[in-house]
Amino acid sequence: MFIAMNRFRVAAGREEDFEAAWRDRESHLDGTPGFVDFKLLRGPTDDGETLYASHSTWASRAAFEAWTDSDAFRRAHGQSNLSGVVLSHPSLERFEVVL
Repeated sequence: MFIAMNRFRVAAGREEDFEAAWRDRESHLDGTPGFVDFKLLRGPTDDGETLYASHSTWASRAAFEAWTDSDAFRRAHGQSNLSGVVLSHPSLERFEVVL
């Protein structure tokens, strides 16, 4: 198993805009080979920003990397304008599941 997480810093007060963008978009994940699960996580609000993480689980690193090279990935990530909502570029973290 493989987990990919993106951390987002969202402007305080814009949380609903951020969540709506994720809720309303077409993810293009269903039917993607190796895709297992997706969650959007909301963390604490501090110093004018709220932490979010997107958490996707994959059968393997290779399945995730194939997704990132696909047309479906480009369509999914080109749908919303979050200018003024997201304070910086997301931070990608990748994990191999060991237990």
